[in-house]
Amino acid sequence: MRLCVFCGSSYGVRGVYRAEAEAFGALLAEREIELVYGGAHVGLMGALADSVLARGGRVIGVIPQALLAREIAHSALTQLHVVDSMHERKALMASLSDGFVALPGGIGTLEELFEVWTWAQLGLHGKPCALFDIDGFYSGLATFLDHVVAQGFLRPKQREGLIVETDAQALLSRIVHACPEPTNE
Repeated sequence: MRLCVFCGSSYGVRGVYRAEAEAFGALLAEREIELVYGGAHVGLMGALADSVLARGGRVIGVIPQALLAREIAHSALTQLHVVDSMHERKALMASLSDGFVALPGGIGTLEELFEVWTWAQLGLHGKPCALFDIDGFYSGLATFLDHVVAQGFLRPKQREGLIVETDAQALLSRIVHACPEPTNE
């Protein structure tokens, strides 16, 4: 199984974000779940990848040529794909993955998750999408999404399709149970 993880290229202001990203990476390696991510060596992205690699796990990075230097591409990955654009990055990450998780991050992280969640809503894939709500990071967003449902702009079924968990073990269990057959590309 391969899981695409979207997260920040910085660590954020609270140490818990990095600690939980590293613990999540350890859990992925322990469960032999391959990581697909943005290919950087910095921030939560780098901490997550390093954690998986340190435990013998497989990590596939996808980075656009324009971000190769800015995000400091990770040099020790199992595979690193360098692509021409952000659109290619997201499309390749999606095609390589069996599910999607967002750890804390900024607008790029949210944009990536919302795009694949939208694709699921449109029936373009049946892969699970999830928020790992580390220490309440996404609680405001989850409340807002409930408001969007209440205001009639999102169907309850689509809202329920976004997994939100505060515990990594519970998150992975829900994703694994919601996953279609694994990708073997």
